[in-house]
Amino acid sequence: MRILLDTQVWLWMIARPERLSVRARQLVVGAEHQLLLSAASAWEIAIKYALGKLTLPAAPAVAVPEWLMRSGVTALPVLHTHALGVASLPLHHRDPFDRMLVAQATLERLPILTADPLIGRYDVEVLKAE
Repeated sequence: MRILLDTQVWLWMIARPERLSVRARQLVVGAEHQLLLSAASAWEIAIKYALGKLTLPAAPAVAVPEWLMRSGVTALPVLHTHALGVASLPLHHRDPFDRMLVAQATLERLPILTADPLIGRYDVEVLKAE
């Protein structure tokens, strides 16, 4: 199964795996699953780092690619169809990064592993992280 990771879930997976439920940990360590991280998540991490809201051991341009490689997570690019798909989503969630993840999950037919209850309001498969 291909699974789209919410930004926070990926960060927990890397730095605080104990935050994930037993089921979520099984999903992220299982070799039978392809884990995906959106370019929107990398953008969110870069912005939060630049604003001082996220501490990383190195600049995002170094840390994110290294963590992707170490964690075996595949980068998912943001395509124009994904960006334009955001326009058709109801305004259940105001966070632009989460809205992009929902659009990507919808268009790519991916479940999202998340701890965000607002994502469950969309017509997308949610896998609970906590």
